[in-house]
This record gives sequence, C-alpha cells and structure tokens, in this order.
Amino acid sequence: MANTLQHIEQCPLCGDSQFVHTETCKDYFVSHEDFSLYRCCNCQFVFTQDVPVGEEKGRYYEASDYVSHSDVKKGLVNHVYHHVRRIMLRRKTRLATKGKKQGNLLDVGCGTGYFAASVKRKGWNVVGVEPSKTAAETAHTKFDLEVIPPERLTELPHYQFYTITLWHVLEHLEDLNESMALFSKLLREDGRLLVALPNNNSYDAAKYRAHWAAYDVPRHIWHFSPDTFRRLAQKHGYTITSVKRMPFDAFYISILSEKYRNRRFPLLRGVFSGIAGYFVSLFDRKKGSSLVYQLKI
Repeated sequence: MANTLQHIEQCPLCGDSQFVHTETCKDYFVSHEDFSLYRCCNCQFVFTQDVPVGEEKGRYYEASDYVSHSDVKKGLVNHVYHHVRRIMLRRKTRLATKGKKQGNLLDVGCGTGYFAASVKRKGWNVVGVEPSKTAAETAHTKFDLEVIPPERLTELPHYQFYTITLWHVLEHLEDLNESMALFSKLLREDGRLLVALPNNNSYDAAKYRAHWAAYDVPRHIWHFSPDTFRRLAQKHGYTITSVKRMPFDAFYISILSEKYRNRRFPLLRGVFSGIAGYFVSLFDRKKGSSLVYQLKI
C-alpha cells in the first residue's frame, strides 16, 4: 500500500505558508524511519511534515510496547509507566470530576480505558473514543465501557458533556481545527475541556532535541508550547482557565530519551534529568515537560 501523507502547506494556527526545518527525528517504536519537524516562521508553531494518515497511519501504532494501547508491563520503562499511571489516575479523576458528583464525560483517546473506568466508578456517565480496535475491545471487556470510533464523534448530541478529556491525544489528531471546533459544540455551556500535551518549550525538549521522546514521530503531528496552544484555544473561542504541570512525565520522557540516545544507564540519567526539569518547572511552569490545560467556552 502506498503511503498517504499529510503535507502541511498552511499553518493551522495562523495560516502562514513560510516554514523552516528544525529537526529530523526517528520513529523509535515501529518503523525506525526519519521524519522532519518544521516551524512556522510567523507564529512559531511546530509540526511533523508528511506524516502517514488514513489506513496507513495504523501500522505506526502496531507495537507491543506502545503502552497507551496495551497493558504490557515487560521492561523497566513500561514498569515505571504503569506505576506512575496508578498515581496519576487518582489526580486526573479528581481534576475531571471537580465540582460535580455526577455528570457526563467524554474521554477522547481512551486507550485501554483505565482513566474512563476510574471516572465511571465515581458514578459518572462515560463515553470513550478510541481508534485502536484492540484497545477499544480491552476497555469494553475489562471495564464494560462504551467506546466508539472517532468517526462517530459527529453523531453525539451537542451540549451534552460537562467534561471532555484529551490526555496526550490532541497532538495525534489529523484534523486539528475541526476537532477543536467539534469539542466546543459537544460541551455544555458550563463544561470544561481538559487537554494534556507535551511541551516543546520544556527543559527536557531543549536538552534532548531530536531524541526527545515526546516528539514521538509520526504519531505526534502537532508539537505545542504554552504560547502556541493558547493561540489555538483563542482561535476557537476557548479561554484557558488554568495550567497544571504533569511532573512525573519529565522522568518518563527523560528515561525514554536517554534510551533513544543509546546512553549507558538510561534510567539513572533519566531520573537526574527529570529531577532537573522538575525544579526548573517549579520556577517557570512554561518549562514543564507536560502540561494540562483547562479550557471553557
């Protein structure tokens, strides 16, 4: 099957067509192919150029150790991931349900369903969205969750959801502007959109550059900083009401990045890098490895 590529000719944030090449990154998970990052000369937004889309995109997620789509615990990094996930589930659930004992939640990119199931146990009505049939089946079988494919998002009734969550998902979506517009229609008037994103303005992004694991090409198409995400939010009529750090991500991403650099003792080096990044982000939140944005219309 020939590749179907998404070639960006106009910046999705500002519409400018002048770009500069910034990095060439490798897909370490599946294909080991190289992909190019470009930056908009006007608004500084960064994206991966010529990513496979449509049916061809699926094969870049077909790795047994792509942990968000599986429950694999083999290997030190995956073991760390699952341990941290248990801690973060409690924090994410509190944030998503804050101020409400019950409500409707839409979890876009629910993976194998752990977060959605945690919210469901709180008495909420939860709908998951997941393109991976294997992950969706796991979420349904293990947690009895309602999971729909992305193409059915437009069938959902408008103004239904108090909370819509995208935990490291927006950077994967091909139709960036269309997705942000749709979420605003699905939210209740008093609803909230929670978006967790890697931060390409972070301490660890600057340190690892092309080896920064959170570039995750070609699965990650869009690479946000706090400034470029604010621009996207404002374009679609959202107001950012809070920005929170995801402190554990700095450690996980740094460990993976050290592994990609093929350095000795990647765990130890990654932990030290994560500690440095954590302290930098205490003084400047815009340097945090991953950030959670809370938005309202």
